[in-house]
Amino acid sequence: MMKKEHKVVIQEGDALSVTDMQLDFLPGGALSVPGGDRLIPVMNRVIELFHSRKRPVFFSRDWHPRDHISFKERGGPWPSHCVADTPGAAFHPDLKVPEGAVIVSKADRRDSEEYSTLYARDTKGNTEKELLEKRGTRRLFVAGLATDYCVLNTVVEALRAGIDTYVLTDAVCAVDVNPGDGERALEKMREMGAKLTTTGDLT
Repeated sequence: MMKKEHKVVIQEGDALSVTDMQLDFLPGGALSVPGGDRLIPVMNRVIELFHSRKRPVFFSRDWHPRDHISFKERGGPWPSHCVADTPGAAFHPDLKVPEGAVIVSKADRRDSEEYSTLYARDTKGNTEKELLEKRGTRRLFVAGLATDYCVLNTVVEALRAGIDTYVLTDAVCAVDVNPGDGERALEKMREMGAKLTTTGDLT
């Protein structure tokens, strides 16, 4: 059984990264993560916690051109999904995006694939990584989809950037292309230095 942290107090220097809670990644979508919609009530509670403490909340999204390199039509592994300005690229309508939240878009260039949200950009071209640095972020809490892809890559890059990184294990969900991919991703993140906790342990 994996070691899990207990009772983490949200404080100055903390930020929340909500990863790709878009309709195409949720049940009924073009590239759905099984059970991904069950995360929304949990996600909303942790979003409200960070927002009420005036801690920054980032919402990442895939924002692909129609002929993106990751699509099967171009030899990539995935069906067409999260094409910019289409219904499938929208956040789930029940996801509460508070005023002042930062929306960052990734993989929005035809020939560039991006899994880590740290390289996603806001409307001014600032990456999430740059914005975290400007805000003096010391701890990053990561939630969303999918554990074995964008969550994993975000956590790896955050750790490499020297940020103390927490994975909210009850607020992530895996694609599991190969059974157990999600659990293996969590173990890899833990081995690299990420802390595994739950939204219920935050205070």
